[in-house]
Amino acid sequence: MTSTIKVLLAEDQSMVREALAALLGLEDDIEVVAQAARGDEVVDAVGAHGVDVALLDIEMPGCTGIEAAARVRRAHPDVKLVVLTTFGRPGYLRSAMEAGADAFLVKDAPAAQLAEAIRKVLAGERVIDPTLAAAALAEGANPLTEREREVLRAAADGSTNAELAQALHLSPGTVRNYLSTAIQKLAARNRAEAVLIAREKGWL
Repeated sequence: MTSTIKVLLAEDQSMVREALAALLGLEDDIEVVAQAARGDEVVDAVGAHGVDVALLDIEMPGCTGIEAAARVRRAHPDVKLVVLTTFGRPGYLRSAMEAGADAFLVKDAPAAQLAEAIRKVLAGERVIDPTLAAAALAEGANPLTEREREVLRAAADGSTNAELAQALHLSPGTVRNYLSTAIQKLAARNRAEAVLIAREKGWL
């Protein structure tokens, strides 16, 4: 007899989460044993419920699904990680793989496809949505350094260079240099456009 695969489902929209849980619950060999509405609840829930596979939406409060994946990978290295996205942004795929994800799928994939992905990652396979994989290859690597991403993320709320410098413990000149380089790399006209471009590509 096949043992039941214990799954954690992390998704901040309750209707989507409950619908996914109900659909996966129809599978004979899959049981959703835990649910989370926030990214920062995931690691504790995985440990508390003896989860085999964690399904993680990217956009969540607390921390993103990609950040949660990295935390689970460090705390529970044997747990398989499936990242789900509504937005097929190429940069998300690369970030998810770097965080240790075993699968990367779009959220509106058929439930049967998601269930099959859960079985495959548990068997040691890697599952990636082919359309997203092709887009990521075409897009290339994220040109921004980690510090440039940090400064650009902080600048998204319209903070001045002086405010950013204080928040990030950098000099105003250093902040200006990071922003200028990021804007140049993204071929943007200003910092607001640079933030928009980076977000659209999943690079922030």
